[in-house]
Amino acid sequence: MVRDALHNSAPAVRMRGINKRFGAVQANADVALQVAPGTVHGIVGENGAGKSTLMSVLYGFYRADSGQIEIFGKPANIRSADDAIALGIGMVHQHFMLVDTLSALENVMLGAEPHWLLSRAQAAVRVKLEALMQATGLQLDLDCLVADLAVGDRQRLEILKALYRGAKILILDEPTAVLTPQETGHLFQVLDVLRKQGTTIVLITHKLKEVMRLCDRVTVMRAGRVVQDLPVAEASIEGLAESMVGRKVNIGRSHEVQAPVGAMLLQARKLHVRDALNVTRLKGLNLSLHAGEIVGVAGVSGNGQSELLDLLSGLMQPTSGQLEMGGRSFEASAWLDPGTARELGLAHVPEDRHARALVMNFPAWESAVLGYDNLPQYGHGGWLNHQNMRQATAEYMERFDVRPRNPELPSSKFSGGNQQKLVLARELGQAPKVLLVGQPTRGVDIGAIEFIYSQLRALRDAGCAVLLVSSELDEILALSDRVIVMYQGAVTGELPIAECSEAELGMLMLGGVQ
Repeated sequence: MVRDALHNSAPAVRMRGINKRFGAVQANADVALQVAPGTVHGIVGENGAGKSTLMSVLYGFYRADSGQIEIFGKPANIRSADDAIALGIGMVHQHFMLVDTLSALENVMLGAEPHWLLSRAQAAVRVKLEALMQATGLQLDLDCLVADLAVGDRQRLEILKALYRGAKILILDEPTAVLTPQETGHLFQVLDVLRKQGTTIVLITHKLKEVMRLCDRVTVMRAGRVVQDLPVAEASIEGLAESMVGRKVNIGRSHEVQAPVGAMLLQARKLHVRDALNVTRLKGLNLSLHAGEIVGVAGVSGNGQSELLDLLSGLMQPTSGQLEMGGRSFEASAWLDPGTARELGLAHVPEDRHARALVMNFPAWESAVLGYDNLPQYGHGGWLNHQNMRQATAEYMERFDVRPRNPELPSSKFSGGNQQKLVLARELGQAPKVLLVGQPTRGVDIGAIEFIYSQLRALRDAGCAVLLVSSELDEILALSDRVIVMYQGAVTGELPIAECSEAELGMLMLGGVQ
């Protein structure tokens, strides 16, 4: 067997005494890592634990301050990504490194053209890629522009690009953070194939279920150091979570008795939406939200959940339907806008924090007041009070444990989990009556997940109505008091949480009607 032979050879990766400091921050402290060839090795830890920094050292994005690296038993001096690629190391980043205006084929060729004559180069690359796609199952339209590719296809393209360049060691940074469950399943099938073919895979992830499902061995990092390294067969989700955070973590269902729900705060009736291509996205959807409840929306991504959030937040106008909120009624011809929604006490945490919730090159204090800059404490008569905005952001950062606590740091410089906490701080900071929240823990580590759950429950207990859209069924079951299931723009079922099970919800998510 290929894997048996590989297991008896030198480690694919051996890193010893790796130290890396950024100013006052010790990102990696005397880190040791050993990865067996032909295996999937998980690296887990909270945001800021040093996982991505360590792999960036291995890939040549950063140079370690000290330490040694060996690749397949030979010392390696990795000074750049070119050095890493030459050694057979490839890396797929959480935020893809692709050019939207080029085709998939052109993106693979870029910087690695096999011939000066473009037509000949394209033909040679196409032949090699088609063979790779056949061998790995990474099927893709090579002539499609990257801008037109779905997220899962873009990720497949990044993996193909790394394999085309000869990667024998493949580093994946949070590969499922933006994937649907179906795309995640397909990715795992591909990784299983690559492992059987002898590729060594290093998986950086927050999702411990994925580690248990896919990995052979797992390394846990905390505060820049390795705190645990063991075979997955000897690990448990609970034990790994405790090692990551340094204490016991509870992200399951709360066992507290839920208080009776209060008054109806939002009611939507017969919502219909057709998109620009005249495709129906919502079909006669009815929804009510009451004070003191979390209503979970379950369903495979792309079945109308995003359109529902956009409608209720005023970002989209329905084809037909009615909405009542805050003592006001809205029709399709005169729908609410985001400003009116905020005036009525509705807050919105979008599904895509980068595209919808933050301006990435803004400092944190500007992102922390987006949409609320007209509040009296932030300005008067057209004059903005930047000092108050900075002070409010500092208080948000303290209350929501946003790290680092630097309001001047660009929004792009925070980790995904801390970006999410900044958005939540802004939206929850005004004590909304209704909160719409989409994918609240996407790309967020387990410690931050526990914190976010506690904040959503506290908001519910204070009398807010929360509408939760999540592609994570575990999250729906952990947080919701009532669950509605969507399929192809329609509600296929509505259940109190006491009657919910994964099997029942799964059937409804596939179109079975309650």
